[in-house]
Amino acid sequence: MNEAPITVRVGAATHTGHRRRINEDAFLADAPLFLVADGMGGHEAGDRASAAVVAEFARLAGAPSLSIDQVRAALRRAREQVEAIASDSRAAGTTLTGVVIADVGGVGYWLAINVGDSRTYRFARGMLEQISVDHSVVQELIDAGVLSVEEAGSAARRNEITRAIGAGSAGRADYWMVPAEPGDRILVCSDGLSGELTALQLRDILQDEPDPQAAAARLIHEALLHGGRDNVTALVVDALAVAGDADLYDTAPAGSRRSEPDEDTRPRSRPRRDH
Repeated sequence: MNEAPITVRVGAATHTGHRRRINEDAFLADAPLFLVADGMGGHEAGDRASAAVVAEFARLAGAPSLSIDQVRAALRRAREQVEAIASDSRAAGTTLTGVVIADVGGVGYWLAINVGDSRTYRFARGMLEQISVDHSVVQELIDAGVLSVEEAGSAARRNEITRAIGAGSAGRADYWMVPAEPGDRILVCSDGLSGELTALQLRDILQDEPDPQAAAARLIHEALLHGGRDNVTALVVDALAVAGDADLYDTAPAGSRRSEPDEDTRPRSRPRRDH
């Protein structure tokens, strides 16, 4: 059996939060997949949608690495599952974000995927960088120069997303190939975390807690202390060893906004998260 191109250690934690009755977040932390799905549409809709997406991707767990074609195929199947749920509850939908371990010519890469406003970050060399780009009305306003990043946290439309899996959206994903390095720390989270803690707070916790499970648990704890207004989930994935020399290969840089050529860059609708 082939060895994994990235050897990892993982921590995961989730909480319903102080204001929600159920947890509509679902996650997968089973190599080579580290994903978070944040459901929307309420009980029997959002929780079923996020669980269905995670269950579909879980079928790929255990492989040393995955290709982008395998990830795209899983996303198509997941969308079909959510659409079946939505036939009973028209509001059913979910976000999806995270990383998958990929092998490019024997070199270890993070294949990042994102649909919606859950987030994937990379912490390396003391710096925290957001890999994913939010599919949200607020992000579009920031890009247009209408809102500042500081104003975004209190914007009236902060819960309105522009892409999802289900909920009337085409659900198209953005992908990035990010070269992995030993010492990388990937944070995958629902907006219940990023909505409560600043990037500086996230960075400090990731820097202070060397154990990934302790880091994930502390992130959840801090989000609850800062309000806990939503379901909150955090995965912390540490790269212990990486095969090959990633510097030999071109990549879409972390945080770039380039999506795959055959991916939609405009959604068909703007679903709102009202869970």
